[in-house]
Formats: sequence, structure tokens, C-alpha cells
Amino acid sequence: MKHGALATLSLLALVLLMAVSLLASQARADGCPELLRHTFGNLQTGEPRDLCHYRGQVLLVVNTASYCGFTDQYGGLEALYRKYRDRGLVVLGFPSNDFAGQEPGSNSQIANFCRLTYGVQFPMFAKSHVLGDSRNALFAELARRTGEAPRWNFHKYLIDRDGTRVLSFGSAVPPDDQHLTQSLFRLLDARKNLKRT
Repeated sequence: MKHGALATLSLLALVLLMAVSLLASQARADGCPELLRHTFGNLQTGEPRDLCHYRGQVLLVVNTASYCGFTDQYGGLEALYRKYRDRGLVVLGFPSNDFAGQEPGSNSQIANFCRLTYGVQFPMFAKSHVLGDSRNALFAELARRTGEAPRWNFHKYLIDRDGTRVLSFGSAVPPDDQHLTQSLFRLLDARKNLKRT
């Protein structure tokens, strides 16, 4: 009798756990675009950060490196972030050593370099791959949606507030490029225009 009751109780607990898990998953799916349903370690602390935290904002996702001809773009990315974050822009940096070994340092070395050299305050994530079979899931999906994988460091993907529209900009396009900033302004203003109608 005890064994049967214990088995029934265990089964009920398992069903309850599955139901709670399903409801939590459903709630997350309803409020977070599929593109953002990824978690990455924070560059400074390693703590997991769910990209759903940034839903409803315009995202500029960039693969970065400390020893590249484009490394000075950190300054432009930080300036863009500071200027437009109150309007809903978030720059997300993903250090990668995929191109000519130009990001050889540890996460803490990269974090110190970014902070001390360029005053970077925008969110940065732990070093990962952005190319090949071991690339991180976000970059795999961005490449799939745009048809463009990064060819070098500082490739940029601009994502709308709903996580549905993704624009791709090559490494040679600086953060203050007119085409990039005009696209950014359109995405930042899209929600305001919807509210007016």
C-alpha cells in the first residue's frame, strides 16, 4: 500500500512539474521573439543572460575582436549606444577569435581591454564562435535569416523591436555610416509611428 501510494504521489509530482514547465515555456514563447530565445554568459561575470531581457528594443549585434583593423569601431558602437539607448537601442557585443586569431585573450582580459580602452558599457558576452559548426545559436540564426555570415570581425546585425526583421552590415561599415543609422532610426521610430495611428 505504501509503495503504491508513493508511486502515485511521484507520478502526480512529475505531471505537476511537467505542467509548470510547459506553462513557463509557453509564457516565455508568447512574450519573447524566437530569435531572442538564447542565453549566453556575461563577459565580465560569466553569469547566464537571457536575450529575452532585451525584447522590445532595437538590437545591434556585433562580433568583436581586440586586435583587428576595425577594433576602433568599439568607440563608435559605444557612442551610438550612449546616444540612442534611451530611445531603445541596445548594442550586444560577441567577442570571437574566428578571424586570424585577433581575439586571443580570456574573457576577463577582453572585458578589461574594452572598458579601459574604449569605455564600453554596452552588454558584452563571453567569447564564442560566430562561424562554422560550433558557432553560437544566435549567429547561426542571424546568418540563416540574412543569408550573410560574418566574413570578418565587427559584422553587424540590426534587429527590429519584434525580433522579426534583421538587416546585415559588413565589417567595413562603421557604426556612424549613414545607411546604418538611417535604418536604425526607422526601427527606433517604428513603434512611435504605430502609436500615432
